[in-house]
Amino acid sequence: MSALLPVLILATSLITAAITFFLPEASRVLRNALNLGGAVLKLGLIVAMLVAVAGGAVYEASLPLAPGLVLLLRVDAIALLFVSLSGTLWLLTTVYAIAYFGTKAHQSRFFGFFSLCVAATTGLAMSGSLISFFLFFELLTLSTWPLVAHKQDGASLRAARSYLLFALPGSAALLWAIIWLESATGPVLFTEPPDLSGLDPWELRAIFALFILGVGVKAALVPLHGWLPAAMAAPAPVSALLHAVAVVKAGAFGVIRVIYDVFGPQTVAALGVGVPLAALASLTIVWGSIRALQQDEIKKRLAFSTVSQVSYIVLGAALAGPYAMIGALVHLVHQGLMKITLFFCAGIYDERAGVKRIEGLNGLGARMPWTSACFSLGALGMIGLPPMAGFVSKVYLGLGALEAGAPWVLGVLAASTLLNAAYFLPLLYRLWFLPAAGDATGDERAPVLVAPAVVTAAASLGVGALAASAVSPLRWAELIITRGYLP
Repeated sequence: MSALLPVLILATSLITAAITFFLPEASRVLRNALNLGGAVLKLGLIVAMLVAVAGGAVYEASLPLAPGLVLLLRVDAIALLFVSLSGTLWLLTTVYAIAYFGTKAHQSRFFGFFSLCVAATTGLAMSGSLISFFLFFELLTLSTWPLVAHKQDGASLRAARSYLLFALPGSAALLWAIIWLESATGPVLFTEPPDLSGLDPWELRAIFALFILGVGVKAALVPLHGWLPAAMAAPAPVSALLHAVAVVKAGAFGVIRVIYDVFGPQTVAALGVGVPLAALASLTIVWGSIRALQQDEIKKRLAFSTVSQVSYIVLGAALAGPYAMIGALVHLVHQGLMKITLFFCAGIYDERAGVKRIEGLNGLGARMPWTSACFSLGALGMIGLPPMAGFVSKVYLGLGALEAGAPWVLGVLAASTLLNAAYFLPLLYRLWFLPAAGDATGDERAPVLVAPAVVTAAASLGVGALAASAVSPLRWAELIITRGYLP
């Protein structure tokens, strides 16, 4: 059973995708039931593993693909953290997408690629080797590209081309790094860092740079971030998927794997590559926030916010201390909950009130109180207001900075917090304190559309307020560190 569960978790998405692609457009009830059923089953299997992995168990499965090529799935604590996030948010995003699209066209294609994207994310999280990680990393690129282009209008097609123009060179860099490294060390497994003694320090620095270039595209590190704001031409469920569940999280997760499972924190420190990466992450945090301030479209402002916020994870991983790493791991979850809430709400404003730009938010708090309350909670969490989830992440990143002897990071976190307030608080002021225009519309007579945002907003508050509880993401991140899952 220990070998079967990872395969079953992966299969829930793959089988759902394979069937959905061939369903006629008219089979709306069957398609919805299939996708909801797959998401519920995946989440149930994940829950079944949580207690065992908390006790130290590791689930592992090997699938031969070709002579000398094995797909290794390995579910340890860090993999399960990411799998749990993607499985939970997949279910909520499926509910949201069903309500969002209603009877619109091309839903079999959308939900097919949607499920394939989640399968790639799940496989990437459970990958037990570098080559397995790369295969799922590429599957993620190929499955998200059609989702970005889903509307098939000029803006969507341009955004999809931009995504590929960034992603494909990144993939080439990642493959180059893997080949270069494994030609000296043999196959790299994520059980312990490989023997790097056959490579001199400058070779290792070059390989590390190629790895960061490869995963940094999806993590939207500056200057590799340009595809992400352009991708906001996609429908709101796709934006939620890109920012909270799949692509940018895959990039940040890749950075964690490279530092802790490929090189190891000690080697990263010895090579002197951690500080430059932390500096790049800090630049991305500040630059993303400054660019967010300049946007007058809601989704574009949220997109640049993601550019900034995801680099908190990269920053924590680069600092490589226990507190910083706990902050990075917990922000993997916290940012997902807060950002998916904001994108759910942005989609509701668009669908139910026709509002895409910031000036259209005036007075919507009274007309759409549930959506606006959820948006407010997500925004306050991003700012870091206690006891929201974002506050917990920033506290641990700040402690990690002091622990790592990098007090300058506190200035980055403070600047980011002020900039977050500068680009979110005016939106909340418009929602709750400015009068609506005379011809303003907006209603919430779509409870299935609003419900996922309510759940994720409540979770954003709950994981912060209950951070000390035994089942919080913070406690799980601490477990990963204290049990030695990461060196």
